[in-house]
Amino acid sequence: MSDGNAALSWLVIRQDDNGNRYRVGRYATEDEARKMVDQLDAKGHRQLYSVERAEGSVL
Repeated sequence: MSDGNAALSWLVIRQDDNGNRYRVGRYATEDEARKMVDQLDAKGHRQLYSVERAEGSVL
């Protein structure tokens, strides 16, 4: 694979109180991304964090 992000198929997305969405990071596995969401949620911030499959990623 020549694209450095091709193997990073999972995104962590943060949504703020106004509905704006931002990519927090890219991860190789869904499990890694979910662990990051758990860590961010544990900090008690009001933002909503979610895991999404990166557009164009294939299994």
